[in-house]
Amino acid sequence: MAKESMKARERKRKALFDKYEPKRQQLKAEGKYVELQKLPRNSSKTRLHNRCTITGRPKGYMRIFGLSRITFREMASAGLIPGVKKASW
Repeated sequence: MAKESMKARERKRKALFDKYEPKRQQLKAEGKYVELQKLPRNSSKTRLHNRCTITGRPKGYMRIFGLSRITFREMASAGLIPGVKKASW
């Protein structure tokens, strides 16, 4: 499980990205790169990193569900994810 500070940092980056994205798109379209550089660094999309919403694990992330592979497996086995069931043949 990731440290709370790492999860909080990612949430902060996501909030900054959501706040500045329209302005960033507008400045790019107008070609005003000097003003673009003055925006906060963490408002850039490339600074975001996908993390599991429950554990905060950065690796083994499944985009469709927003979970790590380990959390996904546990939840799927418990029947907590609608439409997903364990395969058996």
